[in-house]
Amino acid sequence: MRKRRFAVLSGLSLLLSAVVASPGPATAAEPPVAGPPALENGCAKIEDTLPTYSDWPKVESKIEKDPAIERKVAKLVADMTLAEKVGQMTQPEINAITPAEVKEYFIGSVLNGGGSFPGGNKHATADAWLNLADAFYDASVTTRTKVPVIWGIDAVHGNNNVFGATIFPHNIGLGAAADPCLIRKISEATAEQLRVTGQDWAFAPTLAVVRDDRWGRTYEGYAEDPNITRAYGYEAVQGLQDSHWRRLGNRGVIATAKHFIGDGGTRNGADQGVNPSSEAEMINLHGQGYYGALAAGAQSVMVSFNSWTNEELGINEGKLHGSKKAITDILKGKMGFDGLVVSDWNGIGQVAGCTNASCAQAINAGMDIVMVPNEWKAFIANTIAQVESGEIAMSRIDDAVTRILRVKYRAGIFDGRRPSDRVLAGDETRLQAEKLAREAVRKSQVLLKNNGNVLPLARDAKVLVVGKSADSLPNQTGGWSLTWQGTGNTNADFPNGTSILAALREALGTSDVTFSETADGVDPAQFDAVIAVIGETPYAEGVGDLTRRTLEAAKLYPGDLAVLDKVAGKGAPVVTVYVAGRPLYVNKELNRSDAFVAAWLPGTEGGGVADALTGRSAFTGKLSYSWPKSACQSPLNPGDAGYDPLFPVGYGLTGGQTGNVGQLDETSHEFPSCTSTGGGGTATEDLDVFVRTDADPYRSFIGSPENWGGTQIGPDGTASHAEINTVPADVNVQGDALKVTWTGTGPGQVYYQNPAGGSDLRGYLNANAALVFDTIVHSAPAARTVISVHCVYPCFSEVVATNLFTGLAGDGKSTVKIPVSCFANGLDFENVNTPFLVYTEGAFSASFANVRWVPQAADDPDALACSDLS
Repeated sequence: MRKRRFAVLSGLSLLLSAVVASPGPATAAEPPVAGPPALENGCAKIEDTLPTYSDWPKVESKIEKDPAIERKVAKLVADMTLAEKVGQMTQPEINAITPAEVKEYFIGSVLNGGGSFPGGNKHATADAWLNLADAFYDASVTTRTKVPVIWGIDAVHGNNNVFGATIFPHNIGLGAAADPCLIRKISEATAEQLRVTGQDWAFAPTLAVVRDDRWGRTYEGYAEDPNITRAYGYEAVQGLQDSHWRRLGNRGVIATAKHFIGDGGTRNGADQGVNPSSEAEMINLHGQGYYGALAAGAQSVMVSFNSWTNEELGINEGKLHGSKKAITDILKGKMGFDGLVVSDWNGIGQVAGCTNASCAQAINAGMDIVMVPNEWKAFIANTIAQVESGEIAMSRIDDAVTRILRVKYRAGIFDGRRPSDRVLAGDETRLQAEKLAREAVRKSQVLLKNNGNVLPLARDAKVLVVGKSADSLPNQTGGWSLTWQGTGNTNADFPNGTSILAALREALGTSDVTFSETADGVDPAQFDAVIAVIGETPYAEGVGDLTRRTLEAAKLYPGDLAVLDKVAGKGAPVVTVYVAGRPLYVNKELNRSDAFVAAWLPGTEGGGVADALTGRSAFTGKLSYSWPKSACQSPLNPGDAGYDPLFPVGYGLTGGQTGNVGQLDETSHEFPSCTSTGGGGTATEDLDVFVRTDADPYRSFIGSPENWGGTQIGPDGTASHAEINTVPADVNVQGDALKVTWTGTGPGQVYYQNPAGGSDLRGYLNANAALVFDTIVHSAPAARTVISVHCVYPCFSEVVATNLFTGLAGDGKSTVKIPVSCFANGLDFENVNTPFLVYTEGAFSASFANVRWVPQAADDPDALACSDLS
């Protein structure tokens, strides 16, 4: 077995500081070069230290330019019309385009988002996927140029959109395995799964070096250690692309290095937020995974949603989708990337001055393929007009199409074979990789505590199994599993999966395993051990953010602690198996457990967890993320000042080790954050109310004569009365808003309220804050409409917003900023329980997103005056 290597990054911060402080030589020097990694056991070696670059290095790609391909590409580009070229650059969503439209508009690629399937059928068969792939392909090759279409898919832990496919552990678990060879094998298996169903392009691997575990995509990152990410990036691309000299192998698919760059380093772990890194930090921390992936020959790079801004350092790139420096100067120029650059879902719409259907800046910055899921026809028309007007140079279009066609030739797409005629197409046995997935799960388990050597369990142990995640394949698989957020699934949606409970029954015998999810009605003393399987429930980007919350698990999932309280100290040792997408503050849970296992998000093979618990495999996993000892300990990374985790990177018990964890401090911190924003002080952080989902402690409700007490809006974004209803909607990004429709049949209100009562928000009044929200007004209000803030009704204050919403109707997205001082008359800021409410008595329809109170926002020249609201 290969030696596990975990670099301690204490020297990294010093190295980065040295890079920042040193201006370098006055004369031009040879640019640094990032070549292929050193090998160990035939795979990329996880180095103890990585080179420190003074500038972005030139990356030596495994796939070299083929003169024959370059000649074919140049000839084809010269023969194409502008419409044909822009079609190649346009990527619609499969449910927003037909095969006939692929032909009509010369479309170069399609995608399916998470939770999108052929015909909208979550249980679509492999044949249904393959048939749709054939239909798109057939349409594309009947165009004048006969350029085949390619299909991209978010295969981030197996072909996770496809019903019945084996789902591997999420990347955070694979990072704990410290095994690059395993990554190559999993990536090879994933590529085979895609070839079965006809997709050509995997939007993977994610190469984020995560700095703040409050980020909802933490589990998509392999490690907070860039040494691991670099080696894994190399092997993930090797496996996906089955790479050979100058082209992909016939079992490979196009890999995507994502998200370029710095998605794991945003302030407070905010998804799509601002990364304030210096350029040296970007180069030597966030860039490392890309040096590995591009060296392996990655043929596509996806640009990140985040901004790169640090005004003190003179960095103001803003949203990276519009950054020429990042895309052209760095990635294509200094790093020498010659593949294609693709945007993320409607990412161009976040660039200042752009919309989802129009962004010359992004194309001029170097974007080659634009992911424009629904508004693709308008995008095509706008882009053609921008080229004809000279806003976009034809040379930029030609460069984009050259890169697209180059990748298609290298991937073998021009070989004349329909998806159903390619290697492995339709071979459903290749969707199954249980043995490999089980190996990955075994290697990813990290034993954090083992008092009295409770583990491994004896083969004849009689156990009580409790906890919500014991028999939950949705909780095991997490986000990006059939559905985007991983929600709305049941065990039946994973017909080939094995829950941890089922695996324990198989390992110990059904008669020796008793299950009680809530631990009610059972006596733990009657068993040799209690196994509590608890942790997080599924989430994905945005929704999983804890940006304004602490890391305390007991606050997020109080039911888990309640279950442990029923079994701890009741006559049998307690083994806690923690199923989660990140390290959390679990001191209370650890104190109630004799043994504690970080199982991460293991996927469909719960047998790997049972193997470790019962001694069929040894615990070998080591933390690739630091584990916090307090609720407020984020960010927490080696090399940070005062780095003092409960368990450091590289920690993990093996046979015979107990950990000697001892009794831990259980101090809690209350909402809204670890630093007080109330009382007579001055707030310094945003108060999130609704940011893609309800922000704790607030919950969204509708009210009307049908139920003025309030009907809570469900996790699917829906609620309905005769007078008012809600559905999920898009304002800034996918699924970030609620569309609220007042039917005109009576009064109604939508509001966000803390069910536990009021909070002291005087700090926001002192900070000259504004109530800020993004909105699209679909139809103007037909009656008087108000926005109000409540201090436990009948204590409230309101402003009249009829004219405001009327003026915004038909204008697309708008950001509204109302000074909280406008609510000062009659509002008790020391006891605010409802920070946002909209009420009207007539017909009205609007979508609301990013509802928050923002300090100093009332100073913004775009903020409304209180006199404007009457």
